Amino acid sequence: MADQRPGSASADTGGDHSAAPDEPLHGDAPGLAGSAQSFLSSLFGLIRARSALAVLELADARDALLRVFFLGAAVLLLGAFALACLTALVIVLLWNSMGWGILLLLFAIYALLGFWLLQRAIGIVASGRLGLPDTMQELRKDRDALLGEGQP
Repeated sequence: MADQRPGSASADTGGDHSAAPDEPLHGDAPGLAGSAQSFLSSLFGLIRARSALAVLELADARDALLRVFFLGAAVLLLGAFALACLTALVIVLLWNSMGWGILLLLFAIYALLGFWLLQRAIGIVASGRLGLPDTMQELRKDRDALLGEGQP
């Protein structure tokens, strides 16, 4: 006669109580190795998904940056044409009263503006803002935290 207690093997099931392949035996956790493998697999999938997204976004950013660059170049070119026309108009209007002095005055104005813009550009480069200082500082902190450097 077969034992009819719950959890015991009965004649109709053939006594086979093996766990499904995805379930751990006896309700235990899969173990440290299984957990580490699962964690690393998930981490690799996350990194792969994030890097794919970053590549797509960087491609879009590159396209937008190129468009802005070419539009900016067109604006500079058209602005230069407008300034040249305005300069010619000023020269024509003031030539009778100032003669060649108007050319010297316009030269001095343009030279001073150019020198001022050059000084501003040199200041930006000298301040180090072109090298992504905040991002580089955060990356150094991340490196130090991961490698354990600089800790008391």
